[in-house]
Amino acid sequence: IRNEMDDVPFFDIQLPYELAINIFQYLDRKELGRCAQVSKTWKVIAEDEVLWYRLCQQEGHLLESSISDYSCWKLIFQECRAKEHMLRTNWKNRKGAVSELEHVPDAVLCDVHSHDGVVIAGYTSGDVRVWDTRTWDYVAPFLESEYEEDEPGMQPYVSFVRINSSLAVAAYEDGFLNIWDLRTGKYPVHRFEHDARIQALALSQEDATVATASAFDVVMLYPNEEGHWQIAAEFEVQKLVDYLEIVPDTGRYPVAVATAGDLVYLLKAEDSARTLHYVYGQPVTCLDVSASQVAFGVKSLGWVYEGNKILVYSLEAERCLSKLGNALGDFTCVNLRNSPPSLMVSGNMDRRVRIHDLRTDKIALSLSAHQLGVSAVQMDDWKIVSGGEEGLVSVWDYRMNRKLWEVHSRHPVRHIAFTSHSLITANVPYERVVRHSDLDSFATHRRHRGLIHAYEFAVDQLAFQSPLPVCRSSCDTMTSYNYDLALAFPYDNI
Repeated sequence: IRNEMDDVPFFDIQLPYELAINIFQYLDRKELGRCAQVSKTWKVIAEDEVLWYRLCQQEGHLLESSISDYSCWKLIFQECRAKEHMLRTNWKNRKGAVSELEHVPDAVLCDVHSHDGVVIAGYTSGDVRVWDTRTWDYVAPFLESEYEEDEPGMQPYVSFVRINSSLAVAAYEDGFLNIWDLRTGKYPVHRFEHDARIQALALSQEDATVATASAFDVVMLYPNEEGHWQIAAEFEVQKLVDYLEIVPDTGRYPVAVATAGDLVYLLKAEDSARTLHYVYGQPVTCLDVSASQVAFGVKSLGWVYEGNKILVYSLEAERCLSKLGNALGDFTCVNLRNSPPSLMVSGNMDRRVRIHDLRTDKIALSLSAHQLGVSAVQMDDWKIVSGGEEGLVSVWDYRMNRKLWEVHSRHPVRHIAFTSHSLITANVPYERVVRHSDLDSFATHRRHRGLIHAYEFAVDQLAFQSPLPVCRSSCDTMTSYNYDLALAFPYDNI
């Protein structure tokens, strides 16, 4: 092995080893491979651990690892790329394992949310359940509420549910809000009450900030250093809130964006509510935020029809950056936070999924995706997963402009979330009331209750055998209850 102080022959000059490393760091994996064939000296440089560790980091592999964790980063890089190729092939060929998460008997699904493979669902019975799909252990504990002892059988419907790495939140039809700490137990750590129904709920994906909208008030909740929950900020708005999102990575003071009819508010905890956008008679139809921008659909009405658009605003400058699209239908969903840099994906009532290029303010791709309006959508660097009002989940390779596969269920798709190896979808019914006589029939209840499906594409040996996912029996998942949520529910007899 050459000493770092040795000079390296570099064409007609001699360079110090560390300077040669600094030059080679600008090469990609193919160029490093070619350089390794020039000479023995260049081969030593091209296979230096620093270079291959940096390549792993640049391509998103093992981001939390340090260079001392492995002895051969070139081999680790090759293994990561092979796994990535296997996952992409399984996605394209619809190859993997699928499970239908167990439903609550005699109840209809109201809302679903997920974070990093952990799924939360709320039901008309007032029940809230949590699954950790990362371990294929789908025996879901219930999160208890205070209703069950006081008014058995009289719990209000669950309006909204949200979850992140440590908290679960549920809002109920009667204006109550329950917050659970998944690390400590199944009982709420805080309970908050509004005077009216909660219209919107948001939970930060990075910290413990919760935002709710009820009547003409928006409230931000946050625990202090002792863990006691308190109101971090309270805002008054002019209209009922339709959509509410918490801006990620804002530091000490939480920031939220709320839409109310044709108004868009920027809500900073240390400031009063500020109007970010307002055009009379042009209501907002969808909303999403990233750390620096907010995107929302606007419905064009009035004498001068300009077509429905998506507006992108800078949160720092508080001004409009882009006006995208010119569609006849309403934009029903937009995904800015999870999209690749400079791209954004949206769904529309005209049944089309669009990819918007934020650099040119033009539509990069438009897909005729569904039979009815698009209700949920997400994209990464090569694929789109979209859900429709007709219950269809479609997977697209947008670089090839080709549909890969689709799965159909009875109810509209209200939630889609995927990673490189997994996919969570939820079909939530329009109607939350099923006649009591129908509940006696299992088949009837199955049609009306809603569905949650979990797909795992890292399982290479299993294949989809039918167009509809098959329910996985809970009997063979009872024995390995060892995921993180078990720490919070150690005494449950599930």
